[in-house]
Amino acid sequence: MIASVSGRVAALAPDSAVVEVGGVGVLVHCTPATLATLRAGEQARLATSLVVREDSLTLYGFATDDERTVFEMLQTASGVGPRLALAMLAVHAPNSLRVAVASADVKALTMVPGIGQKGAQRIILELKDKLGTPEQAVDAALNGRARRQMWREQVHAGLVGLGYSSRDADEAIAVVSPQADAEEAAGRVPEVAILLKAALRALSVR
Repeated sequence: MIASVSGRVAALAPDSAVVEVGGVGVLVHCTPATLATLRAGEQARLATSLVVREDSLTLYGFATDDERTVFEMLQTASGVGPRLALAMLAVHAPNSLRVAVASADVKALTMVPGIGQKGAQRIILELKDKLGTPEQAVDAALNGRARRQMWREQVHAGLVGLGYSSRDADEAIAVVSPQADAEEAAGRVPEVAILLKAALRALSVR
């Protein structure tokens, strides 16, 4: 198993990165939130999970070991493969998934493309004792200003890493700010992955 890769980030795409390891460019599939932590031309380390199929070897990369652990645990549920597990982490952070499963929040899980109500109920049933305890205290300790600053910085970094100018990133952030404000008003921490996707859509229709 390839547990991690470290090297210079050679290229970034909306759903993957190429990391140079020993002179070889390794393609790693990532969530938008993980991609937001990377910069082309800079050194990076990603925790990784290698999925082996008869006709392919696919490497998935994560900013933290915890994200990789959740990715692998999600796949122990019936009907959840690596692509769906990555989609779940693209919509929800690891602790958000823990909260959703622990509280049997079907609505939160059906926000993920490809998961219906029955699928969400099955995932909750099969994973409720496997994902661990949600670290809600971490979120509670962050005040509203800190949360806003975190998502802004991460979305801005993600857009710049994908080749957009700082000015373009600022304009896109202004477009998605109401969406983030609505999440905060509802008592939820804005999801960087969702906001990054919305920012990319805003830039594509300018």
